[in-house]
Amino acid sequence: MSPVRSFIDVPVDHDFPIQNLPYGVFETKSGNRPCVAIGDFILDLATLESEGLLQTEQKFFSGDTLNAFMEGGPTAWKAVRSRLQELLSSESDELRDDGDLKSRTLHDMPSVRMVLPASIGDYTDFYSSREHATNVGTMFRGADNALMENWLHLPVGYHGRASSIIVSGTDVHRPKGQLKPENEPPVHAPSKLLDFELEMGFFVGPGNQLGYPIDIQDAEDHIFGFVLVNDWSARDIQKWEYVPLGPFLGKSFATTISPWIVTLDALEPFRCAGPPQDPAPLPYLNGSENGAFDIVLEVGIQTPSMSEPSIVCQSNFKYLYWSAAQQLAHHTVNGCNTRPGDLMASGTISGSTPDSYGSMLELSWRGSKPLSLSNGEERKFIQDEDQVIISGYAQGPDYRIGFGEAAGTLRPAR
Repeated sequence: MSPVRSFIDVPVDHDFPIQNLPYGVFETKSGNRPCVAIGDFILDLATLESEGLLQTEQKFFSGDTLNAFMEGGPTAWKAVRSRLQELLSSESDELRDDGDLKSRTLHDMPSVRMVLPASIGDYTDFYSSREHATNVGTMFRGADNALMENWLHLPVGYHGRASSIIVSGTDVHRPKGQLKPENEPPVHAPSKLLDFELEMGFFVGPGNQLGYPIDIQDAEDHIFGFVLVNDWSARDIQKWEYVPLGPFLGKSFATTISPWIVTLDALEPFRCAGPPQDPAPLPYLNGSENGAFDIVLEVGIQTPSMSEPSIVCQSNFKYLYWSAAQQLAHHTVNGCNTRPGDLMASGTISGSTPDSYGSMLELSWRGSKPLSLSNGEERKFIQDEDQVIISGYAQGPDYRIGFGEAAGTLRPAR
């Protein structure tokens, strides 16, 4: 059983107790270094490893990303996690009473800059919330034809742009593209309908060889952990370019992720059943009945005149119709290979009530119902200098497993 207390004081409502230990990468003058979060500190894994304190046969943390560790698989992940909990336990003096080692490995979190945790080779974005897909389909095709014929049979997705994935805190500039005014020729201009999308994503650990699908029963052994995702979307660019091949410039300008990757081991106590699936999935997608996790999600918008964000959405990861395991099994069923560090995002996570809708497109119902913020301002879509802040956590009996934030400020078009 894992220790319940760390020698580092962590309040019960803090995102990063010893039961969590999410992985990330921080910047130093000599290069980027892998770490874990514990309370208001980060713990330098590269230094612990070089000192021989992680007791692993393989060097996972000497590089500037987490890719090598992701590739190590569940056995290595569990061994490192167990050893870190042992080192950080209030009952162990190995790190607690070694002042020199603590000074070299523990750093105040506000004093460091977090960077992307992995070298992301490929990025796929799914469309796995039934409520979101129904809302969008209703707006554009009517309630009688809201879901496309394939939606209840497979996890719909598209190949996104890995090069424009950015870490929380990075500014986003309003994109330009082709817009199509009603009854007029298209024009080249900045997007007028800039949106956020509340999502979560998972990083692939060990990949699969080309031509060898990942079985649904083995899929979670290939999932390293989860992050928060904001898949920024230019709705007017997207509308004009979407047919016939799907998202392109309306999505590829920026995708924000949180810097901390929360592992499946940390989330295990919060595992739950997802929504009932009817019709039953084909056999290769069966076997993920308890593949959901009870993770509370929130979106805040902070305008320049605000001192704190206005919460505009409260949703939950467990609302997703298609689980992460099903997404990965479907992604590889044709023999498509995946690699350590590939990122798969969930698609917008909406619930059944208006306050749980995970995008401005839904919250303002395509701009027809302006959203009132806490200071009286109104928004149909995101305006320049607005900051969008996504947060999430799973609540335990006397601790929480948090994800930190995926935050970004929209700046004017260049």
